[in-house]
Parts: sequence; structure tokens; C-alpha cells
Amino acid sequence: MIEIFILSSIQGVTEFLPISSSSHLILISNFINFQMQSLVIDVSLHIGSLIAVVTYFYKDILEFFKNRQLFFKILISSVPVVIVGFFLVKTNLIEKIRSIEIIGWTTLIFGILLYISDKFKLEKNLSLDFNYKVALIIGLFQILSLIPGVSRSGITITAGRFLGFKRFDASKISFLLSIPTLGAVSVYGLSALTIEKNFDVLSLNYLSIFFSFIFSYFTIKFFLKYIRKFSMNLFVFYRLVLGCTLLSITYL
Repeated sequence: MIEIFILSSIQGVTEFLPISSSSHLILISNFINFQMQSLVIDVSLHIGSLIAVVTYFYKDILEFFKNRQLFFKILISSVPVVIVGFFLVKTNLIEKIRSIEIIGWTTLIFGILLYISDKFKLEKNLSLDFNYKVALIIGLFQILSLIPGVSRSGITITAGRFLGFKRFDASKISFLLSIPTLGAVSVYGLSALTIEKNFDVLSLNYLSIFFSFIFSYFTIKFFLKYIRKFSMNLFVFYRLVLGCTLLSITYL
């Protein structure tokens, strides 16, 4: 139960903040030998995050049925990362970049890029300026999130800011893009979840979904309120400290 709670909190909080969920899960697993961590649990955690973002943005999702262009733009943005991600998993290349050294460098470098992008005073918004070209560019940037330490939300917000979007709108684009990405991850491992017959294991899976949903939902709510008033400096500072710490562990 405690392990499920810890894993759910890591997934729920770090998935939507620009600090990389995959890197934190990798780091924690390097220092703590979780007995519960498995593909089925990972899928359950992602399902919880997916339900949370769908619940929070249900009004925007309903708009997809009225505004098919927005739906296709989100879809176009998500296709590149799904294709490349599938290739990396099938070729097992994803395992070759899951090192503390790489996480240290990516955490540091992309934290600096987030800081630079956030310093511009920009005025573009989602409803008027999110066209197909912008959608594709952000989608291509999202491929970088497959490298541990980059952060999916971090790189898409960074891309959005560099492309001229206001902080809130860049973050909203990032969260909407998480829906098909989390959906793809969930579907990929859903078969393992559906064939499970052991009641105790199923109970743990449902607990993972529930806790991940709670942490994810309130993280989204907090983050969107936070960035209306403050810059990304807090998250940049965290990334710089974490990146330097990891590189110190690697090289010293």
C-alpha cells in the first residue's frame, strides 16, 4: 500500500509539472527496490493521470466534437511521439538512455531552455494562434520527451513559449497533448491489466489508478493557478539543483 502511494504521488505530481515523471520514477527505483513496480502498475498509474486530465479538461474535450480542427491539431501534435516511442520500445533503444548521467544532463539543459523561453513577454493564445504548423512543431519537440529527464510537459511548454504563446496557453496546450500520449501508453499495456485474475493484484491496480488520479488532478489544478501569477523559476531552480546533484553523483 505504501509503495503504491509513493509511486502514485511521483507519477501524479511529476507527470504534469515540467520536471519529468520518467526520470523521477527511474531515480527512485535506483535507490528503492519497489516490489510492486511492474508494467501493470505503470499502466495503472498512467490511466489515473489520463482520467485526471480528461476530467479537468472535459469542457475542452467536448469542444472537440464542435471544433474538429482543434481535435486534428492535437492529434497531429501527438503522432510523432507515439511513432518514435513505439520504435524505441520495440528496438529496446529506450533502455540504453535510461542512465543517471543522461538524466542529469537533460534535467540541467532543458531546465535552462525552460528558463530562457519563459523570459519572453508573449501574447499568442490557444484559440487564435494554435494552427497546424504550430501543432506539428510542438509535436516534433515532444519527441525529445522520450529521453529521460527532458519532461513531456516541460518540453511542450518550452516549445509553446518559444513559439510565442502566453504561459497559461502554452501549459494548456501541453496538458491537452498529454491526453493522446497517456492514452497510447495506457492502451499499449492495457492487455496486461485486463487478463489479470488475481483479486489482490487487481485491488492494487485500482488503488494505483485512484491515487494517481487524485495526485494528478490536484497537480493540474495547482499548476494552472500557479502560472497565472508566477514564472517558471521555481521549476527551473529545482531542475538545476537536481541536475547538478545527479552529475555530481555521476562524476565525483
